[in-house]
Amino acid sequence: MAENKTSLKKEITKGIIKENPTLVMLLGMCPTLAVTTQAVNGIGMGLATTFVLLGSNIVISALRKVIPDKVRIPAFIVIIASFVTLIGFLLEGFVPSLYDSLGIYLTLITVNCIIFGRAEMFASKNGIVASACDAIGMGIGFTLALFLMGSVREIIGSGKWLGMTLPVLSEDPMLLFIMPAGGFFTLGIIIAVVNKLSNKKPPKEIGCAGCANAEACGKAGDCK
Repeated sequence: MAENKTSLKKEITKGIIKENPTLVMLLGMCPTLAVTTQAVNGIGMGLATTFVLLGSNIVISALRKVIPDKVRIPAFIVIIASFVTLIGFLLEGFVPSLYDSLGIYLTLITVNCIIFGRAEMFASKNGIVASACDAIGMGIGFTLALFLMGSVREIIGSGKWLGMTLPVLSEDPMLLFIMPAGGFFTLGIIIAVVNKLSNKKPPKEIGCAGCANAEACGKAGDCK
């Protein structure tokens, strides 16, 4: 029982730092760069993606033994798209301002490589509880990364944060940070800081052994 709890805790925490989908595995770059001009947009996109990730992981895990291998990709897409449609209706009905801010990027969650990757690599091979924990961890990590990105860009680029006007910074904001180039610059700096804090070094050899997903897909020893 203790080992099971430890394993589930690992599945949740791995996505926050060690295997953060945005800052470590560099997945979901499109919404990361597009919607993070404001911190609230980052939170909204992160939570919407977490909802879809959690729902799709649970359903795919529950149906993993009955979905034929030849149609698993179309089946995954249908399941994911169903949850995206549901969260789209919920946001449009209850948080229309956020729905408008996210725009087409909300719909594009369907083809988000984070969600599809976890479905293919984890949910289709593991139980419901473990898949739910994996989704929660990855969702939290993605949300935190987007919130951090959005906060930095909003504070420096507009002198505001979560609707609050910041003295001094609001008087002469660096508009570059809310433009596409500012997004790339901010992301690069954050990734560099995360790598420095985690003392992560580039792999000596290129292959599965240097991939953050190697353990999950079981190919860590296949490539040299």
